[in-house]
Amino acid sequence: MATAAQAADTPAVANSTATYRNPVIKGFHPDPSICRVGKDYYLANSTFEYFPGVPIFHSRDLVNWKLIGHALTRESQLPLKGQRASRGIYAPTLRCVGDTFYMITTNVETGGNFIVHTKDPAGEWSEPVWLKEKTPWIDPSLFFDDDGTVYYTRHDGGEKGGIVQSRIDVATGRLLDEPKRIWNGTGGVWPEGPHLYKVNGWYYLMVAEGGTSYDHMITVARAKSPFGPFEAHKGNPILSHRDHPQSPLQATGHGDLVQTAEGKWWMVLLGVRPQEQDGKKRHHLGRETLLAPVTWQDGWPVVNGGKPLALEMGAAGLPPLAPLPKEPVRTQFDRPKLDLHWTFVRGPSTGLYSLAARPGFLRLNGNKATLEDVATPAFVARRQQHLDARIAARIEFEPDGPGQYAGLALRQNEANNYQLRIAGSKAARRIELVTRVKGQTTVAASSALRAGAVDLQVRAWPDRYEFSYLQDGGKPVVLGSAPTAALSSEDAGGFTGVFAGVVATGAPADVDWFDYEPLGD
Repeated sequence: MATAAQAADTPAVANSTATYRNPVIKGFHPDPSICRVGKDYYLANSTFEYFPGVPIFHSRDLVNWKLIGHALTRESQLPLKGQRASRGIYAPTLRCVGDTFYMITTNVETGGNFIVHTKDPAGEWSEPVWLKEKTPWIDPSLFFDDDGTVYYTRHDGGEKGGIVQSRIDVATGRLLDEPKRIWNGTGGVWPEGPHLYKVNGWYYLMVAEGGTSYDHMITVARAKSPFGPFEAHKGNPILSHRDHPQSPLQATGHGDLVQTAEGKWWMVLLGVRPQEQDGKKRHHLGRETLLAPVTWQDGWPVVNGGKPLALEMGAAGLPPLAPLPKEPVRTQFDRPKLDLHWTFVRGPSTGLYSLAARPGFLRLNGNKATLEDVATPAFVARRQQHLDARIAARIEFEPDGPGQYAGLALRQNEANNYQLRIAGSKAARRIELVTRVKGQTTVAASSALRAGAVDLQVRAWPDRYEFSYLQDGGKPVVLGSAPTAALSSEDAGGFTGVFAGVVATGAPADVDWFDYEPLGD
């Protein structure tokens, strides 16, 4: 690893006049953690109650990221049954040492902290190595020192807590010391998300404070020993937008550092893009992954020259930018497996969907579970990643009475979701817009349907969703609209973002195709 002084003196190698856009990974991709192997970068995010868990991204330029797999793809790795929304998998740390990748994270209600590893980050990861602790708090991190010692660092103590650390045997998960409090932060609530680094002989401890909302911030301390005593930087916080309420990016924090092959330093972190509604800021896409440049001054990291982050940032110092091909708008369901971005709730939906039952279609085997239940419904979804987008699907479904529904759904959690769905009976099918807000379900609009397939569509704007349908190639009929605010974390609670997908309850439904079309940021 290059020294901070060397990094500061290294000239920009490319992109001196280019820019990049934040977020670099849009939609619900919080708590990013990053590592580098040669000129390849790998990044992981938290996933809470969603399955599979902990997406793994790859990039060559830190800006353009491709989803290559997930660290948690089996129920044995990811037991989520019965866990409420925004529980499950909390912040991961991703590290690569030699030819092995390690990911450590927390399953908050089933097992606590654990490690998985692999030689191929795009392939299968190991079974969990569980850390047996008396009080296993969240946000575990690993640091591999030059002498082979591995340090385990995590949050401890809750809102008024701090950061503790011990040595660890990563092969067995056995802690070699009782976790010791090494820093309490600077006084902000919830000192969490710790990462330990070694630069120029100093050990730097970087943490998040202030809670993961509008007071979020990143602070740093350093010591000559991994166990301290740690000296807080007089310039803390090194990043926060809490005093910049007009910035389009808010809640910035929970960062992780990486050094490029050319010696430059960068930080990945989370942030949100709130929308002003009724005089109040709300974000519904979730916490997203941002990128910021880091320099070193007087032995301390400086983020973006001390200035707030922006939607458009200078790319100087990045590796040569290499944009990825655009994802196709339409999914035809004509492959043997679903693409990696498809996601389920609390389980792999085994038996709840099929790509083989009717070739060219996604068969949803609707069970009794609904989006209102703490369960695994027949819901196949992807993240909403753009404030302006079109989401649509063609569905064939013949309900036969109460409790049988199929359609498009926008999910924030059990108590807050929207459905544009086919309901009724064989003799009297109907399309209905159902809104569920703070646990109250309302049929906001309804209209009769003819026989045959139905095209369902959601037009997403920053402040609202518009729901429409059409049949037999006719003109779209707008059924109604609903505000994005009800699906925001500010109103609905929790730490996740909106997922858009298809759902069936009580009977099978066939999905011919699914469209996700970005129409803006």
